[in-house]
Amino acid sequence: MQRRVLIIDDEEDIRAVAAMSLETVAGWEVMMAGSGAAGIARAQEQLPDAILLDVMMPVMDGPTTFRELRANSKTAHIPVILLTAKVQAADQKRFSDLGVAAVMFKPFDPLALAGDIAEVLGWNDK
Repeated sequence: MQRRVLIIDDEEDIRAVAAMSLETVAGWEVMMAGSGAAGIARAQEQLPDAILLDVMMPVMDGPTTFRELRANSKTAHIPVILLTAKVQAADQKRFSDLGVAAVMFKPFDPLALAGDIAEVLGWNDK
């Protein structure tokens, strides 16, 4: 089954590497947005199977974007995985307490990214 993933990250390089990884390694369809607001709009229009969401973005950060996604009935059900460079235990706990599906760390391994996402979301096809 082809999955559809939305990547919301303000860094174009991160979006490009993640998209190439997911498309090439897993054959998934990838959509992208460069800001929280654009990501919310894209999620409402495209209804992806999952969202990879950067924590640190200008204007609307990841946690704020996540709360907006949860507050909208069209996007509330979509699993969100946070991408962060923050590896401190306090930050990890704060992010997990939001109710996200998982927290993944930057830099990520492009060859393992799709497998990591599939594992945390239970997408491993038998």
